[in-house]
Amino acid sequence: MKDKKILYVEDDLSLIEGLKYTLEKNDFLVDNARTVEEAYRFFQAGRYDLLLLDVTLPDGTGFDICREVRRTSAVPMIFLTASDEEISIVKGLDMGGDDYITKPFRLGEVLSRINALLRRSTQFSKSDMILASNGIRIDMSERICWKGEAEVPLTLVEYKLLCLFLQNPDRILPRELILDRLWDGNGSYVDDNTLSVYIRRLRRKIEDDPNAPAKLLTEIGFGYKWAGEERETESGI
Repeated sequence: MKDKKILYVEDDLSLIEGLKYTLEKNDFLVDNARTVEEAYRFFQAGRYDLLLLDVTLPDGTGFDICREVRRTSAVPMIFLTASDEEISIVKGLDMGGDDYITKPFRLGEVLSRINALLRRSTQFSKSDMILASNGIRIDMSERICWKGEAEVPLTLVEYKLLCLFLQNPDRILPRELILDRLWDGNGSYVDDNTLSVYIRRLRRKIEDDPNAPAKLLTEIGFGYKWAGEERETESGI
């Protein structure tokens, strides 16, 4: 992960010093913004491989930053939050976050989660496949998704979920398997509620009627299945 660039948005000086030092010691390049406004300026002026966002900031929230960034970018994002309440976690994931870490946290855990998310991002950016099924098409070399002729913006986790389903059409995927694939085999970082958030968010983007899904189906008591009608494959899946 050498020379990967992180935008770290946090206003607590005691946290900034320790985490920034740890990241830089591990060869990350780190810019620190202490307000929402400053984070916007940094993001517009530079290119980042990952955003690390505190939820509570002097002039707004990390959710505000996430919402604005997701208009134009699928850069990986991790929320740092003092609240482990489900509603706060779901809100962050639902608007486009890829992961969350609750405070107080251990520096080693944050580093591990960052590395895991960046590994997943790198893995999918290097593929040269095209996946197509049931009106959805993914160019894995460019990490672009289309529904018909319209491009569909996806976060990293949404993208990885959709690739997993398109690579396994008409096959029931247990929830445990999906969680294992999404989080590098370490399911302790997530739970069923988190996966449900991602599934719901993905359906809003790819289904004609998210309340009556025809592509991404729930198999009650088992998991999920991609309906692979009209499936076609390019470049050897």
